Amino acid sequence: MKLKIKKLRDNAKIPFRATEGSAGMDLHACIDEPVTLAPGQLRVIPTGIAIELPDNSCAAFLYARSGLGVKHGVCLGNGVGVIDSDYRGEVCVGLCNVSDKPYTVAPDERIAQMVIAPVLIPEIEEVCALGDTERGAGGFGSTGNK
Repeated sequence: MKLKIKKLRDNAKIPFRATEGSAGMDLHACIDEPVTLAPGQLRVIPTGIAIELPDNSCAAFLYARSGLGVKHGVCLGNGVGVIDSDYRGEVCVGLCNVSDKPYTVAPDERIAQMVIAPVLIPEIEEVCALGDTERGAGGFGSTGNK
C-alpha cells in the first residue's frame, strides 16, 4: 500500500512517522511568515502538499497535536479533519485558538497529525425498526459516570 504525496510548493515538508510506533504523521505549516491566532480565532493553514490515498477503502484523518492543544489551546476547528480518497487538492488544517492568549504559528511548525485509516462502506438499507439492545435509546450522551 502506498500513500502518494505531491509537494505543491518548494518549501512544503513531506510528512513522515517520527517513530515505528507512531500512528500519525506530522503536518507542517507551509507559510512564508508567522500567523497569529487571536483568542477564539479560526484560520486555515496550508501544508503545501496534496495526497493520493491507495483506494476508497481508506481516508486520511487530521487530528490536533497534543502539545498544541494541551499547552496552548490550539486545536482543529472541526474536531477531526477528513480527507476523502478522491480529494486531490491541498491538505489544509483549520486551526482554532480556544485559549485566552494569542498563539503564533511559525513557518514549518508541526500543526496537526495525519492518520490513514480504513473506512467501511456499508450498503444502506432503510428500515422501519432497529434491533433491540439492553440499553436501547437510553443514556444518550452518557453510559453513566462511573
